[in-house]
Amino acid sequence: MLKEKIKQLAEDFFEETVGFRRHLHQHPELSFEEHQTSAFIKQQLERLGIPYSSMANTGVVGLIHGEKPSAKVLALRADMDALPIQEVEGRSYGSQNFGVMHACGHDVHTSSLLGVASILQSLRSEFGGAIKLIFQPGEERLPGGASIMIKEGVLENPTPAGIIGQHVMPLIETGKVGFRTGKYMASSDELYMTVRGKGGHGAHPHQNIDPIAITAQIITALQQVVSRNADPRIPTVLSWGKITGNGATNVIPDAVYLEGTFRTFDEKWRADAHKKMIKMATGIAESMGAVCDFEVRKGYPFLINEEKITTSSRAFAVEYLGEENVVELDIWPAAEDFSYYSQETNACFYRLGTGNKAAGITSAVHTPTFDVDENALKVSIGLMSYITLRQLGEN
Repeated sequence: MLKEKIKQLAEDFFEETVGFRRHLHQHPELSFEEHQTSAFIKQQLERLGIPYSSMANTGVVGLIHGEKPSAKVLALRADMDALPIQEVEGRSYGSQNFGVMHACGHDVHTSSLLGVASILQSLRSEFGGAIKLIFQPGEERLPGGASIMIKEGVLENPTPAGIIGQHVMPLIETGKVGFRTGKYMASSDELYMTVRGKGGHGAHPHQNIDPIAITAQIITALQQVVSRNADPRIPTVLSWGKITGNGATNVIPDAVYLEGTFRTFDEKWRADAHKKMIKMATGIAESMGAVCDFEVRKGYPFLINEEKITTSSRAFAVEYLGEENVVELDIWPAAEDFSYYSQETNACFYRLGTGNKAAGITSAVHTPTFDVDENALKVSIGLMSYITLRQLGEN
C-alpha cells in the first residue's frame, strides 16, 4: 500500500532530513540574503536528479515528473529565511551566524521539502503528473518573497491545480497536525505615525503644543476603529509596539514617533479601516494644533484555505496519522506570505506539531530559545508526500 511505502521511506530518509535541518539551522540567512541556503538546496536537487530553476534571486523551483500519464500539477512550498535574533548558547547545532537564527522553523520547512523531494523522486513510477517544489526566500520581510515569485511566474509553466504548505507549531505536540478550512491567517499592515507639535519646558505646557498628550488621545481614539467600527464577525487587531518621544522629566519634545500593526480578515474592511485611522489621527492632531503624518504600509493579504483541497488534505492526514492526531485549528491573527498563493490558486496551509512538553520544547516562534522536536520531521516528510500523491490521484 502507498501509505506503508511512504512511511518506510520517511523512516529511511529521516536521519538525512535531520542532517539537512541541522545544517540549515547552523547557517541561517536573513530575508532575500539566502545565498548559501539556495546553493545547498540546488546541490541536493542535483544529487537527486531533479531539474530546477532560479527565481526571485535566491529562490529555487524544482520539478518532479511522475512516470504515469497525467497532466495534473501540484505545488509544494517551503520558506527558507531566518530572523535577526541571537540564539541561546549551548546547542551543538546552534547558529554560527551572530545575530541571525532560524527562530520560526523555516529550517524545518526547507529540510522537510528536501526530504519530500527524496521520497517523491524515488516514487515517480507510482504516480502521474508533476510536482513543483518551491523553495521561497523572504517570507519574513515585506513585500514577501511569495509576491515576487508569483510576479516572476512561479504559478505558471506548468500551472499547478493547487499549492500546499506547512508551518511548525510548538503549541501542538509532535506527532499531530492541524487544519482549518476557510479564512485562517490575517492580513498584516505596518503603521508608522509621527505627531509633530511644539516642544518646550514641562512647567509651561500652555506655551507648547504637547505631542505626547495629543498622541495619547490619538491612541485611545484609534481603538474605536476596532471596537465601534469593525463588524464583530471580522476579527480585527490594532496594536502599537513602539512609541518614541525624546523629551525628559521637564522637557516636552517636538514630536512623538510610533510604529504599530493592523490585522484583519476582510479586504474591503481593511481598506476602509486604513482611511478611518488616517482621518481620525490627523483630525485629532489638527484640532489640537499639531500635525500628524500617518503612513500605512500594506503588507500580506489574509490567508484562505480553499475548502476542497483542505478538506481532502485533512482526510488524507487522518488516513496517514489517525483521527486522534489531526486537530482543528482556531483562526490565527499572525500573518504569512503564503497568503499570496492562497489568493491566486487553491491552497492548503496546515500546522506541523513540533512541541514536546516532556522534553521542555515549548518555546514560541520568534524567540531566542525556540527549538523543535526533530521527530516531527519524520511526520512532516511522510505526511506531505502522502497528501501530495493522494491529491495527484484525485479527479
